[in-house]
Amino acid sequence: YTTQSRNKRANRKSEFLLHDAEFVATLAGLVDPNYDYPAQSLRKAWEVVCLNQFHDIIPGSSIGPVYDESQAQYEELQRMAAADRDNALAAIANQTGGDVLLVNPTGFERADLAVWKGQLAADEQLVASGDAVVCCQPTADGVIVDAGALLPYSVTPLTKVKRSKPVPSTTLSVSKGHLENSFLRVEINRAGDIVRIFDKANGREVLPEGGIAGQFQAFEDRPMNWDAWDVDIFFDDKMWHAAPAEWVRVVETGPLRATVEIKRRVLNSEYTQRISLSHNSPRLDFDTHIDWRERHILLKVAFPVDVLTPTATYEIQWGNTERPTHRNTSWDWARFETAAQKWVDLSEGDYGVSLLNDCKYGHDVKDNVMRISLLRAPTSPDPEADQGEHRFAYSLLPHSGRWDAGTIREAYAINDPLLVYEAKNRRGDEAEGGSAHPRILASSLLSVDAPNVVIETVKRADDGDGVIVRLYETQRRRGEVTLTAGFDLSAAQTVNLLEEKKADLPVTGNQVTFGIKPYQIVTLRLKK
Repeated sequence: YTTQSRNKRANRKSEFLLHDAEFVATLAGLVDPNYDYPAQSLRKAWEVVCLNQFHDIIPGSSIGPVYDESQAQYEELQRMAAADRDNALAAIANQTGGDVLLVNPTGFERADLAVWKGQLAADEQLVASGDAVVCCQPTADGVIVDAGALLPYSVTPLTKVKRSKPVPSTTLSVSKGHLENSFLRVEINRAGDIVRIFDKANGREVLPEGGIAGQFQAFEDRPMNWDAWDVDIFFDDKMWHAAPAEWVRVVETGPLRATVEIKRRVLNSEYTQRISLSHNSPRLDFDTHIDWRERHILLKVAFPVDVLTPTATYEIQWGNTERPTHRNTSWDWARFETAAQKWVDLSEGDYGVSLLNDCKYGHDVKDNVMRISLLRAPTSPDPEADQGEHRFAYSLLPHSGRWDAGTIREAYAINDPLLVYEAKNRRGDEAEGGSAHPRILASSLLSVDAPNVVIETVKRADDGDGVIVRLYETQRRRGEVTLTAGFDLSAAQTVNLLEEKKADLPVTGNQVTFGIKPYQIVTLRLKK
């Protein structure tokens, strides 16, 4: 689940990039009759993603030249998909007006922070509709933007104006030894270890007594037979921790996000990690850059939590599954390393902690300790596997209740950040005149009334007739779902994965209601 991590990261990033490109291209086609949906280039890009999901490419068990070729293919498809996405956003900008577009490309209402790679002059600020001031924070990478709650699958235009109102203050505070907002207090010792996380909202210590959050653990990794394929059950016989920090320093002080940067070494590999806390979120984010120089070493990151439960929940494709946290039986013992997609969770009924990631797949959960496998260093069949620089992110999310309280939304948030597009060279007459489709652009393109249902895919139908919407159920619950579109519907159908008609559905204005079963995938064709 871990070997050839760059390839696995490229897979995850490409999947979400194409997801976003399909959504904004679909929206552009709905609001601009002159927009040409890039069906051929999107299909070609998806074919490259599917090709590289072949065994032995994505497992990491091919020879080195395969990954050189695969990386070049990923870079080209990402260039193509980014161009398709930006062309669609330019078409949308011609309809919305505004200087900057803020896009929520997911089926969740979101209020997380966006990062704009542009700049504001010292006397400028951004405003949304009704001249509502948008809070911003300049950083080394651009501008952090907080526009408040954004509707699912929506576009919010922002306008640059002369600064007239001060930026509101927040409860965020930071030093070399702590990060704190209204949700969490995080304490860091001089070695760079997180020794305390207090959940202020729930009055809970997140870590057990003596626990260290985000601890790097390196293990000797010499499987008996298949070097790139296997992690053997005895991998944890030898373990090393990271050396004390070379430095701990504050690099962002708010008001929207505070960040502490830590430089450390694990064995022969230096890494720099940024630990961030936003003013409006209980999610603690870790962004790591490492120069990996090991052989036959497995690197994990560990999070012990003060939660008592016999099972952990793992996200899988289009759903989730529970696995035991103990090793009482031989088959439990054999599952010492298991796969997950974007998150794993430990919950004890009224409280829990989720561990999210942006590009990793190997995990293990034993008792109250959650770990992600970050990197390996096999030497066969590729003697240089995973050598060099890597970047990855993961987050810790304490929460009340069980994982269904918000874990899936936050996992999508770190994998599919809010898009920020600076509108340039707009056709001024269209922007000034306003869109012929104000309803679509002023609301959510698509939303559902069921919190257990995720709208995963929004794309134009392959035959060009309508919009394809793919949803899935996440909580093993059946019931009725009402989907609301940002446009009136003339017809709606259930279709299969080949987009072949299964049944007609009754529509009422811009809504369609249908039944869904536990963990079911439902695909709809919507027609204006």
